Amino acid sequence: MKALFIAWQDPKSRQWAPVARLTHEDDKYHFVYTRGAEEVPNFTPFGFMNDLHAEYVSEALFPLFANRVLPKSRPEYNDYLRWLGLSNIEYDALDELARTGGLRATDSLEMFPCPDPSVDKNYEVYFFSRGLRHMHKENQKRALELKQGEKIYLMQDLQNEYDEMALLLRTNDPISLAGYAPRYYSGEFTKLIKLVGRDKVTVEVERVNADAPLQYRVLCRLVSPWPPNFSPCMRDQYRVIAKNKSDFQVK
Repeated sequence: MKALFIAWQDPKSRQWAPVARLTHEDDKYHFVYTRGAEEVPNFTPFGFMNDLHAEYVSEALFPLFANRVLPKSRPEYNDYLRWLGLSNIEYDALDELARTGGLRATDSLEMFPCPDPSVDKNYEVYFFSRGLRHMHKENQKRALELKQGEKIYLMQDLQNEYDEMALLLRTNDPISLAGYAPRYYSGEFTKLIKLVGRDKVTVEVERVNADAPLQYRVLCRLVSPWPPNFSPCMRDQYRVIAKNKSDFQVK
């Protein structure tokens, strides 16, 4: 079963929280809200999925998410898959959304997978460097000069007024900022470093896309040993609250 959590940003506080989960199993898509949808102030349900305690089932990807998948007819489609580091054969819509976050300029939603142990029992995630458009031109230029396999280092941004757990990405020599780790991973990355030690958590450049928009410019890969008894996405806000299955079916 593939699963993605949906994070929503409160427009007033600018705080992010997981509010829903999307899964794909038995050739159907399942959408449910999580405890975060009840706890976050100002949250309103998404469109026709207005019952927080219902499970919505669809044979097709729900429109809210299908609109975030690039149509194969677009001329930049092959370049897009290359930027994401995905094969045009071995991937589906949830794989794409997991890499891109399903980001759109018109709303405050972001999608992300909850990691499972890899084949070799590691914690492993891929993510794009965030916030490069807010960096100085010198930082953007240095980001383009990164090489595949080059190590990047995590650095706490303790006085970040929007995210107290924010993690900056920096290069080593010469030292330069290369954006941020995604906000929904920053707390978990920090926890991993405390559990296994900073030397065992590595971040490397997976690919640099010089011809891509800034949000797809630097693809990174973090690998860490999976700590004993470690479970990601376990905060109360991730708990599913569905109590009944909706009769509404998207065909």
